[in-house]
Amino acid sequence: MAAPLRLRMDFTAGDLRRHARQTRDANQARRLLALAAVYEGGSRSDAARIGGVGLQIVRDWVVRFNAQGPDGLIDRRAPGPTPLMSPTQRRALAEVIESGPIPAVHGVVRWRLVDLAQWIWEEFRLSVSVQTISRELRGLGYRKLSARPRHHAQAADAIENFKKVSPPLWAKSRARRASRPER
Repeated sequence: MAAPLRLRMDFTAGDLRRHARQTRDANQARRLLALAAVYEGGSRSDAARIGGVGLQIVRDWVVRFNAQGPDGLIDRRAPGPTPLMSPTQRRALAEVIESGPIPAVHGVVRWRLVDLAQWIWEEFRLSVSVQTISRELRGLGYRKLSARPRHHAQAADAIENFKKVSPPLWAKSRARRASRPER
């Protein structure tokens, strides 16, 4: 078994306890208190018991604490998967969408997601799913818009003829007033 990593010497157990009292992050406070126990001469097993974790996690805390101080013990967001498309590829995709397809060159009169997937494959040799392209386009600020459908044989004046005029507001019936019982 390797020797345990040494904690940095510019902090004391009291400093870590003070930081733990001042923080609003419960996980950071728990980690600081566990490392404070190590500063006071406790074993790493005691620190793991205080923190409710295993020895490897305590070692990870020590590495992060030595590198960044108490701020290194704050929960970080997971980096997530690496993006499939680089920023230059995204810019090229945006330029192609803005310029629109050229029917003679691209073979389409409007861009569909499958057409863009084919263009990305031909341009960058990058296989991207339709769902990924949709996500990338939404990230670039594009939204799917479609025109309202029209029947090919629709007459131009048929819409105006179909619209109905609203009836005028009716006046209250006099008969109703007359039929009320008197008091």
